[in-house]
Amino acid sequence: MKILISGDMMGGAGRTAFARAVSTLKSSGKVDFVIANAENAAAGKGITGKLAEEIFAAGADIITLGDHTWDQKDLPKFIERESRLIRPANFPPGCPGKGFVTVDTPAGRVTAISLLGRVFMRHHEDCPFRTADAILQKEPNLGKIIIVDIHAEATSEKSALARYLDGRVTAVIGTHTHVQTSDERILKRGTAFISDAGLTGPADSIIGCEAEQVLKVFLTGMRERFEAANTVESAQLEGAIVDVDESTGKARSIKRVRL
Repeated sequence: MKILISGDMMGGAGRTAFARAVSTLKSSGKVDFVIANAENAAAGKGITGKLAEEIFAAGADIITLGDHTWDQKDLPKFIERESRLIRPANFPPGCPGKGFVTVDTPAGRVTAISLLGRVFMRHHEDCPFRTADAILQKEPNLGKIIIVDIHAEATSEKSALARYLDGRVTAVIGTHTHVQTSDERILKRGTAFISDAGLTGPADSIIGCEAEQVLKVFLTGMRERFEAANTVESAQLEGAIVDVDESTGKARSIKRVRL
């Protein structure tokens, strides 16, 4: 089974790139299942219920979120009724929605877990390491195939989580920085890892935002409201494809993609 985990989807350009790439990958048989991080789908500011439905229709089987989960006011009600849209599992108790979901497929059950890092991030979240332990140890009916999206700033935190979970999950895929890394590998006990899947959005940008706005901040130190760049002609999907042995849940290979 081949699973695509796409990097942070940024605005309309990201949604366009995702729809085009996933249609091609699924129709050609290169990908069987798609997990999309879409926490920036609404012009870089979270996701709406309507946009989530659009992304599911474009081929996503599961959508994961991150630190911008609650940017859109309609999301709390929508996430309660759409189980395939998951927010970080280590959000404080009482938040709407769930941090993991299990989906039945012809090749077996697939579980996706969303986690938020704490290094250089907000500090309202519970420990992602202990949260992962709690899900893996206590939750019934998880799939043999388990994909973890660790939405975090620090490469070291992502790498540490991957090693901590090595052999217990199929893959640990980093998101959040919008910069694809070249450290994809299979760890000793069979878990696939990459520090960051990258950006699904406009390449002609600064991590998906209008370049002039970002430059102004660096040049003047003044605050500026960033907007998602909408250069659809430069839109690309970045991510990683993990080839999984369905009988064991171990990863055979992991490959970076940029389409």
